[in-house]
Amino acid sequence: MSFPHEHLSALWAPWRVDYFALERPLPDFFLEAAQTSDDRGHLVVLRRKSGFLIMNRYPYVAGHLMAVPYRKVADLGLLNAEEKLELLTLAEDAQKLLRAVVHAQGFNVGLNLGSCAGAGMADHLHLHIVPRWPGDHNFMTVLDSTRVISEGLNTLYTRLVEARDTVLGGAAAP
Repeated sequence: MSFPHEHLSALWAPWRVDYFALERPLPDFFLEAAQTSDDRGHLVVLRRKSGFLIMNRYPYVAGHLMAVPYRKVADLGLLNAEEKLELLTLAEDAQKLLRAVVHAQGFNVGLNLGSCAGAGMADHLHLHIVPRWPGDHNFMTVLDSTRVISEGLNTLYTRLVEARDTVLGGAAAP
């Protein structure tokens, strides 16, 4: 028995309405997120002294997080030693959270420095922490350059924040 092609002509993902309801990102959305007290509205999961952990509104996969310094700089050489260390500490915190909440089994962690390197916000560097699982590449990405994100932003945000104090030992505040 074969699967009829007409059943593949539409991909139903009603939870993606979260993306359509979002306002267009502001040019300095990292700076705005750094300065706001509305963490939920800006998807800020964790704050530290020199930086914060934020969900990617347009994730590669569910749980795609970014570690961002409060200070707006474009180059690693412009960060001080404390900021550099804290970016790595936030990446470690993100991994702990993602292992606990989405059961990540691996990670891609990296920086895109400069627009030619793929940086969407080239003037405010940020470290991507992308959870991975065995076999998480599928035909949608390979054949159609389409990603299927398995969980909505608001639902996952709630789960990450609820797990934060337990997973990180009450270290949620700067």
